[in-house]
Formats: sequence, C-alpha cells, structure tokens
Amino acid sequence: MKLSHTFLFVHDQDVALKFYRDVVGLEVRTDATIEDGYRWLTVGPAEQPGVEIGLSHIGPPAPPTDYETLHALLAKGSLLGVIFEIDDVDAKFEQVRAAGAEVLQEPIDQFYGVRDCAFRDPSGNMIRFSSPRTQP
Repeated sequence: MKLSHTFLFVHDQDVALKFYRDVVGLEVRTDATIEDGYRWLTVGPAEQPGVEIGLSHIGPPAPPTDYETLHALLAKGSLLGVIFEIDDVDAKFEQVRAAGAEVLQEPIDQFYGVRDCAFRDPSGNMIRFSSPRTQP
C-alpha cells in the first residue's frame, strides 16, 4: 500500500498554486477543469512523483450542508495541514518567511528528534518543514 493523494481545502486555488509552487517549491501535477467548473488541481514534491496534494476549493464532493462549516474552519485555521521533510529547516524558514507567509513557529529543536518550523498557507492551513536532528 502507498499513499497517492491527500487534500487541503483552500480559499483560492490560484493563490494556493502560487504559494505551493513558487514558495514551497512543489511541482504542478494536474490542473484540469471539467464541464461544471470543478478544478482538479494537484501539486507534489519532485522527489515523490507518486504523491499528489490536492488544492481543493470547498465544494463537491463534500455535501453542500457542510460548506459553511468548512469555510468557517478554514478561515479560523482549524483544519490540519502538511509536514514536509527537508534538508535545511533554517534556510527554508528564511525563504518562506521572506515570501511573506505567516510564521507560526520559528525553527526549533523538538524533543522528539526533529528540527522544525511552521507557517500558515494563504488559506490558513498549517504547513511545517522538518528535518531529523543530528545527535551530538
């Protein structure tokens, strides 16, 4: 079994695409719009060609009765995000901060063996960058 897709709700797919492609450094995997206007937009890391992150506008396949709740949770930053393993947390932190992303946590050594930092994407999703700590 392998993970192939995971999804993040976003307010604006074009803004999310610019952030995840141009700031985070992911590749566009699919960008297709079907007849009813639904846009299937996915990105992923170059090092993992089989993994796609869907940048989904709130709508189908979620039930319409949930749209208002999902919009409210997204606006509050209450939905979960993603964690990327990278080589240099400090360099990525500076690059993403310089691009204007909201900082949630500056780089720190965690007790569970990683150095990581956290941001919010333009829609409020938490995005973390992590690397294993080298032991002294």
